[in-house]
Amino acid sequence: MRGLLLGRLRSGAPTPPSPSRPGDVLAEADRVTVRLGAREVLHGVSVAARAGEVLALVGPNGAGKSTLLGALAADLPVAGGVVRVHGRPVGDWSAPELALRRAVLPQSATLSFPFTVEEVVRMGRAPWARQPDGDDAVDSDDVAVAEAMAVTEVAGFAARPFSALSGGEHARVALARVLAQRAPLLMLDEPTAALDLRHQELVLRVCRERARAGDAVVVVLHDLGLAAAYADRVAVLRDGRIAADGPPAGVFEEGLLSEVYRQPVDVFPHPRTGDVLITPKRGS
Repeated sequence: MRGLLLGRLRSGAPTPPSPSRPGDVLAEADRVTVRLGAREVLHGVSVAARAGEVLALVGPNGAGKSTLLGALAADLPVAGGVVRVHGRPVGDWSAPELALRRAVLPQSATLSFPFTVEEVVRMGRAPWARQPDGDDAVDSDDVAVAEAMAVTEVAGFAARPFSALSGGEHARVALARVLAQRAPLLMLDEPTAALDLRHQELVLRVCRERARAGDAVVVVLHDLGLAAAYADRVAVLRDGRIAADGPPAGVFEEGLLSEVYRQPVDVFPHPRTGDVLITPKRGS
């Protein structure tokens, strides 16, 4: 009976994505407009996420960063333009096919049942449940879950209830779930918001490592210093439009950032690394 049920599941299994090459566009917004209620939040925005790169979406509150991420993830409908994932309009993919191609970390996640940390992380393996079972299928799930918990430093409390964790621990477990999914396109909405300094750096290092391994990473950030240090490209949003898109060293310019954030800033190189540093100008 078990073999018959597994056979039925395998017969309808979605096709996993083919390997990507560096520079391949894995997600693209092409002149996208998004309305939330009566308000137009994005106005003809175009941006692309490429394999091997970290793309940071930055900008002031209400600029449209999370809305753009939601549109790229196919979680929000667009009123104009088109969103493509792996070269195809998102409407051409089924939900199981999308789940094998992109993993999404929302700003917050709540669970109503007393799942343990390991059980929450293991949820990231759900898109692979309908794939053909090899002899090592269960082992592969175990390896993916263990590696995701190790890299996010949550393995030490794998048996604890998710509901008993602190806000920062919640955030790291949620990231581990996304990493366990092993999709080639990662979309993270403010993953550092609840984290201390050490774990902010850890999360962005993970983003860089995933990009080096060939994934495309799109991350919404408020910390411009983190964006400058870890992103390959930065898209600066202002009032639902892209104000600038390019490498941090070219995009993070005093005049542009001061105008976008309506706050005078200083931009200068780090004395040791040369990375761009951004600080607000304060009274003397």
